[in-house]
Amino acid sequence: MHISEGVLPGWCLGVGWVLTAGGLYLGLRSIKGEKIPRTALLSAAFFIASLIHVPIGVTSVHLLLNGLAGALLGWAVFPALFVALLFQAILFQFGGITVLGVNTFNMAFPGVVAYYAVRPLLRRGTTGSLIAAGVLAALIGVFLAATFLSLELICIGSSFIKTAELAFLAHIPVAAVEAIINSFVFLYLKKSGIKLEV
Repeated sequence: MHISEGVLPGWCLGVGWVLTAGGLYLGLRSIKGEKIPRTALLSAAFFIASLIHVPIGVTSVHLLLNGLAGALLGWAVFPALFVALLFQAILFQFGGITVLGVNTFNMAFPGVVAYYAVRPLLRRGTTGSLIAAGVLAALIGVFLAATFLSLELICIGSSFIKTAELAFLAHIPVAAVEAIINSFVFLYLKKSGIKLEV
């Protein structure tokens, strides 16, 4: 789901940086002392999970965990994923520096949407509501990120339409796997007595 250097036009890169800068501002303001370890842990989980790529045709897929991170961090998902994507760009050449704004927004904003969508379910705290929160966070996180990626590829030109369609469809199994992971994480955190809401 990383967009590489040299693919997007300059105006799209600029918009991505402006939106990400706004998200980083709100995210850094929301990080208080007790939220720092959680933010660091989810940043590391995102970093590791998205390193494992499964090739599918001209594209590849990997776990995102952006819905999970967003549900547990709120706006702090922006700095968490920004740092992870920055290190991936520097260390492994996934994405790049100029597209870091777009890639961060593509991943982090769906996490924020997931946060607001699943917050009532996490607050309820029943087994059914936690499973529903896990599924909803996965669907929002994966499919909203895939939608952003597809729209950006379509904006480049008609030659990328098939790639955009394939990139979107390839993330259907990712959403299913993440729904299971998210649900188990929420249930485990509840059983361990860890506060789910931020």
